[in-house]
Amino acid sequence: MVLDLLVIGAAITLGPLHNSAFILLLSARHGLRRGLAFLLSWLANLVVVIACVVLLSGGRPPQHHSAPSTAAVAAKLAIGLALVVYGAHRHRRPPPPRRPSRWTARIDGASPATAVGLAWMLQPWALVAAGAATAVDANLSAPADWFALTCYCLLATLSLIVMQAYAIRAPRVASARLRSLRDWTGHHQERLIVTLSLLVGLWLTVRSVYDLAT
Repeated sequence: MVLDLLVIGAAITLGPLHNSAFILLLSARHGLRRGLAFLLSWLANLVVVIACVVLLSGGRPPQHHSAPSTAAVAAKLAIGLALVVYGAHRHRRPPPPRRPSRWTARIDGASPATAVGLAWMLQPWALVAAGAATAVDANLSAPADWFALTCYCLLATLSLIVMQAYAIRAPRVASARLRSLRDWTGHHQERLIVTLSLLVGLWLTVRSVYDLAT
């Protein structure tokens, strides 16, 4: 469980779409406030999903090859296969032409409430669902599993935490460097999406097939 959560959490935090949007929020007027609203909403979404799973499972991992356990592994397998197909499809098709982003004009006047909703919309729900299916195996009577779930939520939010802290500590330097990071992410966005989809998809597929077979 721990290794799966680390892989999924790392893939979530490296996603280019929400990171680009977050940089735009930080660059807008009152950006720190909006960035914090986005960050807290992002983290809250992850925590709520995990909390719901834990409440439904009762905090006890289901027995191996039981109906709940098989359903959770099958869900991860379906997500893994879907990510592989999605990544392969995007890899084969021609890259879309780059167009001027419309985010800047819209985000500059965005309210903190809009930032909260934006975090919800940009959450990579397929990966969040994979994390939820993995959390089914958490045993809340074991402190190590509590620690693993906490690390997963923080890891999936790590890029936002680092950028927010950097913008607070050195706003002028952070503004220029984060803008450069956003430009780089924009140029490599398609490759990042394909790579993350294929790698995580293959990981989930192989792990799920192994769990079903053993």
